[in-house]
This record gives sequence, structure tokens and C-alpha cells, in this order.
Amino acid sequence: MSRFIPLTFAALLLASCATEPLTRDTGLATPTAFKAPVTSETTAPPLAKKTGAWWLIFSDPVLDDLQARAMTRNTDLEIAAARLQQSRAFVRQARAVQLPQVNAGLQSSRGSDGGPKASTVHALGVDLDYEVDLFGRLSKATGAAKLDAEASAELYRGAQLLVSAQVAETYFALRAIDEDRAIVNETLTAYRETLKVTQRRYEAGDVAELDVVRLQTEVSSTEAELKALDRQRAQIENALAVLVGDIASTFTVQASVWDAQSWSHAVPLIPAGLPSELLERRPDVIAAEKTMQAAQKRVGIAKAAWFPRLALTASGGGASNELGDLFEDAARSWSLTGILAQAIFDGGQRKAATELAEGDLAVAFAQYRQSVLVAFADVENQLSDIDGLAGEAKTQGEALTAAQRALDLSQSRYRHGYVSQLEVLDAQRSYLRLRRQDLSVRAQQYQATVRLIRALGGDWKA
Repeated sequence: MSRFIPLTFAALLLASCATEPLTRDTGLATPTAFKAPVTSETTAPPLAKKTGAWWLIFSDPVLDDLQARAMTRNTDLEIAAARLQQSRAFVRQARAVQLPQVNAGLQSSRGSDGGPKASTVHALGVDLDYEVDLFGRLSKATGAAKLDAEASAELYRGAQLLVSAQVAETYFALRAIDEDRAIVNETLTAYRETLKVTQRRYEAGDVAELDVVRLQTEVSSTEAELKALDRQRAQIENALAVLVGDIASTFTVQASVWDAQSWSHAVPLIPAGLPSELLERRPDVIAAEKTMQAAQKRVGIAKAAWFPRLALTASGGGASNELGDLFEDAARSWSLTGILAQAIFDGGQRKAATELAEGDLAVAFAQYRQSVLVAFADVENQLSDIDGLAGEAKTQGEALTAAQRALDLSQSRYRHGYVSQLEVLDAQRSYLRLRRQDLSVRAQQYQATVRLIRALGGDWKA
């Protein structure tokens, strides 16, 4: 045993040379505040810790059901979950390598050494192999696998967040189409009633044929718009079916107008929080950081290959012509071996492996830095969209009020014979266009709110 002490002491001295490098600074200073305007008001309550069910703030049972189905049946999430399972298996595999490996075997052979009689020999053996982790190569491999598993867990959480955001955005688009169809259908009904009245007046000789033709044109074009909306709704519904893992042929969401929804009265105001909190919540940033740390450990693994390996091997067992005599003292044998091995020449393999690991680390570092840049840009974009859409919604509402007033005045003037039907049609077209634009802006506000929640990592603080 005394011979192993100097060897072990020397190994510990060399171990410090095989450690992986420290995490490099990204060179990016975390801002103290976001550039885009941030609301000081908050109407969305903070989420319950670790629930991740951010969509509950909309209090929509249909949306809740769609999200629940997506979380259990979406194929992208199934793939991410399978990769997470694989990464956790790699951790268990790496840990198992650090433990002694024990094998046992029983062998029976019958033969002759040239004499007239054959004999049978039974042998029972147990072998134990164990590598002493002198330079932390095995522990670093386990640590790297664990970091990979943690990165996979964050990627799975990120996939959940992305899918839930896509479901919500698609759902709001579907509800906007339902409302748009209702608006166009309402206008079409009004055009058809006006056309009936105008045809009777034309038959009575009160109006010219041109008035009838103009109204027929409006009816036909509006019917075409309604058919186009039906086609768009079918496509959006089919996209939603894919997200929730259902077959499009059997998947339906009952139509419902915008104002009938519980969330339609006001867009939830989400607090952006501090920029420094973003890097602690975004799954993609956390995953990139874990991947970089795993790459650091693999540099240490590559450097550890330059140093000797110490393997301990033990074996024991017995051999006898009779099975019952295998455990007799005379049949027993054992051995204990320690092997210290050091590669002298490998044609540059270890150097290449170290350079490859350092290259992987450089890539992982650049990807981490990129994820940080993308995270801040993502939040800034969504905050800017929300602020811009709020101003646009206000202006659009004012324009819609004015268009409604203009339509009322045109209809009144037409009934009193002051203007032609052409002016009324122009006012109706303008009012219809502004109603649809107003709806589009409102839908974009909800979708931008969903994107902000996703950009913030699916969580916020009041």
C-alpha cells in the first residue's frame, strides 16, 4: 500500500492542470431598464409559482381546454420530452461508469489431455474493475451529462412555452375571424335589404337602374369576402388542430363572436419587470448557459486525457472437477492488480480532441451570447408593439366613431333626397373597412400580449 502513496500524491498535484476553464464574460452589460415604454399599471395577477399556466389570466374555458390538450398531445412536446428522457439516461450512464463494475461467470468444460478418460472442470469466477478518478475525468463527464440534462429540461420548458403561445395566438386569430365574419355578414344583410327596397323603387320608376347595379355589385363583392373568410377560418382551425395533436378532419371549434368572450373588455397589462430578471426566466437563455457549462467540462475531460489512468482489477473464484468442491479452500484463488497507464504517442489524437472541445466551447459561448441578445431584442419588440398598438387602437376607435356618424348622416340625407345612393354606399364601405381594421388592431393587441409573455419566459411579477 505504501507504494501507492507517492503515486496518488503526484496525481493530485497534476489534477489541477486538467480543470476546465472558468465561464467567460459575455461582455454584455445588463441594462437597468427596457428602452421601449413599459406600463406602470398591472391588471394581470402574478402566476402561481411553477404552474406555467399563464393563459389562465384570460379566464376562457375553451382556451384552457385547447392548452391542456396541446400540453399532452402536441408532437413537438413529445419529441422534446423524449430528448429529455434520453439526456437523463445519459446522466445515469455516466454515473454508473464511476462505480465498480462487477461480473460473475460459471464455466464448465469437458475434455481429455490425451489419456483414455475425459474429465470435467467447473470454474466459478468474479471480476471487479474500477477506475480511480485521479484527474476528475469521470466526474466531469457526469457533470457535463447532468448539465446537458438540465439544458434539455429548459428546452422542454421552452417548447411548452412556445406551443402554448402558438395555441393562444391561433385561438385569438380564430376568434377575430369569427367576429370579422359576423361584421361582414351583418353588412351583407344590410346590403341585401337595401337592394330589395331599391329594386322595388326601380320598378316603380323612382330610381335609376344604376342604383340597383351598384347595390348588386356590393352584395356580390361582400358575399365573396364572406367566402374568403370562411376559407381563412378553416385554415386557422386546421392549424389549431395540429397544435393540439388532433386530426383536422375531426377537429372543430364552435364559432363565437369577439364581444362574447370573457376577456374582450380589456387587454391584460403584463409587467415587464427588470431586465436582469429576464436572463433568469427565459428557458432558451438558461439552456444555452447550461450547454456552455457542459462544454467547459468537456474541455477538462479532453485535458485529463494527457495524464495517466489508474485502474484496479480484482478477481476471485475457484475451479474443481466437482461442482460441490468449488467453494472448498483448495479450489479458491484470487488476485488484485493495479495498472497505471500513460499514453506516450497517439499521433496527435489528444491534442486534436482538446482543440475540438475548445472549439465546441467557443461555439457554445457564442450561442449563449446570441441567446442573450435575442432575448432582450424579443422583449423590446413586444413592448414596442404593445405600446404602438395601444395608440393605434385609440386612433382607430376615434375614426370608427366618426365613420359611424358619417354613415348615419348619409343615410338621413339620402332619405330626404339630398344625396344619391352612391354617397351612402361610400359611407357604408368606409364604416365596414374601419370596423374590420378596429377588430384587427384589437386582435393584434391580444397576440402581442401573448408574445410578450413568451418573451418574458412565461412568468412575471406584479
